[in-house]
Amino acid sequence: MKKTALLNAAISQVIATMGHGDTLVIGDVGLPAPAGVPVIDLAVTRGVPDFMTVLTTVLTELQVEFHIVADEMQSVSPALAAQIATLDLPQARSMSHEAFKQATARAKAHIRTGECTPYANIILGAGVVF
Repeated sequence: MKKTALLNAAISQVIATMGHGDTLVIGDVGLPAPAGVPVIDLAVTRGVPDFMTVLTTVLTELQVEFHIVADEMQSVSPALAAQIATLDLPQARSMSHEAFKQATARAKAHIRTGECTPYANIILGAGVVF
């Protein structure tokens, strides 16, 4: 049995196969997943599971070098932006929501949460542990 907090086999498998610079998307229930990017759909109902629980759990296993959020998050969902800012995440980047959606097309996988907070989306860039 796994010792880390992340129990979802599909997410663990994606993280295990990520190389330096590969990206992983964690998105709200409304973020479209581009064709060709595998979707790990965790959404059960509105708000379940929530974005921050999924993000903090993924961070127990993934070495992150950079992260990207949409510019709009700061003005539309400032409480969520503040929560993300409290995490020990390196190299914050932001871009328009439209550019963000285009960037998701290069992701290794897209994790869909049940989150309904606007712009509750993040791209995590894999780092190295050495």
